[in-house]
Amino acid sequence: MSRHGTAIEHRLTEGGFRRIAAERLDREPTEAIFDPRTGRSWGRSDWDLNPELMADFAVMEPPRPAAVLVGIVAREELTVILTQRTHTLPTHAGQIAFPGGKVEPADKDPVATALRESIEEIGLMPEFVEPLGFLDGYRTGTGFTVSPVVALIRPEFTLKPDPREVADVFEVPLSFLMNEANHQHHTREWRGRQRHYYAMPYGERFIWGATAGMIKNMHQRLFAE
Repeated sequence: MSRHGTAIEHRLTEGGFRRIAAERLDREPTEAIFDPRTGRSWGRSDWDLNPELMADFAVMEPPRPAAVLVGIVAREELTVILTQRTHTLPTHAGQIAFPGGKVEPADKDPVATALRESIEEIGLMPEFVEPLGFLDGYRTGTGFTVSPVVALIRPEFTLKPDPREVADVFEVPLSFLMNEANHQHHTREWRGRQRHYYAMPYGERFIWGATAGMIKNMHQRLFAE
């Protein structure tokens, strides 16, 4: 195995993931900002593969802050916790997502939001969660600027999903998600225009959109050389 391959394999262990996260994750959240004067965007967004659509952000309402938990379960093979939203929710119905949601006034920071939402959505208690840092802020086309909180999760947890919001909770091997061969580009028509987006199909699960975009960012931040 090449030196590069050995390094990647090491990052797929708990100790290796901790070390690379300490080196490369942000200590504080960063906003995904669009500057209408220059047409430039800092951070990541739903339009990463559609730079010609960036101008949409200039005419949208100011984004609402949100946070998600990018939870890495410290099993012998590291996994990532994901949820499937119920089909009755008013937005993103049936989609694959990280636990998370909008920031509430009582939340002192995005970590508090991600932890609170994880309790409410899937019953994951904070004593099992060790936040490590932040990925790039992510701007969604639905009006949110998301702070992705990367955390290690001790595997002794017991989950209790809220059936009103969560149809299922499942885990995907981190090695699968961090393998660039599994990062697909898809296209669909959206509001009369072609939208390009990342997708990472896993079995019967179709991981796409903002969730796939944040996973892609984790790959670029922690696993790309």
